[in-house]
Amino acid sequence: MSKTNFEFLDALGQIARDKGISVETLLDALANALVAAYKRRPDAAEEAVVTIDPDSGEIRVYGQELNEEGEVIREWDDTPDDFGRIAAQTAKQVILQRIREVERDMKYEEYAGREGDIVTGIVQQTDNRYTLLDLGKVEALLPQAEQVSYERYEHGARLKAYIVEVRKTTKGPQIVVSRTHPGLIKRLFELEVPEIGSGVVEIKAAAREPGHRTKIAVWSNDPNVDPVGACVGARGSRVRMVTNELRGERVDVVPFSDDPVELIQNALAPARVREVRLDEETGTATVIVSDFQLSLAIGKEGQNARLAARLTGWRIDIKSETQLAEEEAGGYGEQDWAEGEWVEDESGDLVWKPAEGGEAMSAEEWSHQAEDAAVAPGTDGPEADGAAEPERADAAAPQPNDATEPDAQVDTVTEQQAAATEEAEA
Repeated sequence: MSKTNFEFLDALGQIARDKGISVETLLDALANALVAAYKRRPDAAEEAVVTIDPDSGEIRVYGQELNEEGEVIREWDDTPDDFGRIAAQTAKQVILQRIREVERDMKYEEYAGREGDIVTGIVQQTDNRYTLLDLGKVEALLPQAEQVSYERYEHGARLKAYIVEVRKTTKGPQIVVSRTHPGLIKRLFELEVPEIGSGVVEIKAAAREPGHRTKIAVWSNDPNVDPVGACVGARGSRVRMVTNELRGERVDVVPFSDDPVELIQNALAPARVREVRLDEETGTATVIVSDFQLSLAIGKEGQNARLAARLTGWRIDIKSETQLAEEEAGGYGEQDWAEGEWVEDESGDLVWKPAEGGEAMSAEEWSHQAEDAAVAPGTDGPEADGAAEPERADAAAPQPNDATEPDAQVDTVTEQQAAATEEAEA
């Protein structure tokens, strides 16, 4: 082996050890690059192969002749005299390029299977579109859509985030992280609660409104372990660590139950539920609470009810005891509602078209019909009209002893004026 070849192999081995790349990988990449360099020569064979002896470092080029089936029928040594210089120039470029490719692949493989994990990074850059986090070997991208609206990320601050996607690009892996994903809550509790990491306690469901409030339902596989107490910790130490990482976001921990009624009652905490009525067909749960608990059950701007609905998977309708009593006593429940729709006729006017068919009517006609129905409720047809007429006639007829008879008063005044006129003329 020549001194040059020895130095070449020694340098190649040192690079392979430093970068974590096998020597065979580098030699294969170099051989492929040398084939391309050889074929650029004017006297090069159409097909060729380059071999590099891993022990001696000797480089040989063999020209090949192939038949129609692509099989080698003749092979000869076609190594150029100045191929050592070409090999040296090519080796540097190929090795550097291959090292970059392998490093990109290694970084991608390191994070490719980590979707759903939590990472800690240092804020490097922030603008209106995204925030960059330095994870050490790579950078993570925190898009604006995955950021909590009121959070501000200062340069150099440490931040935990949830990996939602790992993309493979020509510049290396692109890691997309989130601060709003519900999975971030689960991973933070796994870090703070050993019982969750060991599988004794499970987070069965989670619902979150980032930056404001989160609800999680927990379950214990050990009857001797309280799942809520394990997550909250002594004097709330464990849940406080999660809240601090989320920068003050409130976290409610409730016990999970296979019984949907009990789960809905727990999910609406801290409100106390009196009764839950389930409608399996529509997936609706009607929740009855005391009057003074109604606002607490609904929450600020409906937040408590929304989170409970997401946590349980049921559509929740909350009513107070007074509202329920009014509905059961009558209210709108026993009234008959007209079925139909308002549509435009040929002239562009709105008319009411009954659902059961029939002629359409204008708003004025529909109003008159409603008034007539209100005058004689529960009656219809000629008999109803006939029964109503005597009542109107009696009401309109003057009473004999009525103190307010305008016609009688007018006649009396006229007679008195005429008598006074006759006396004056006489």
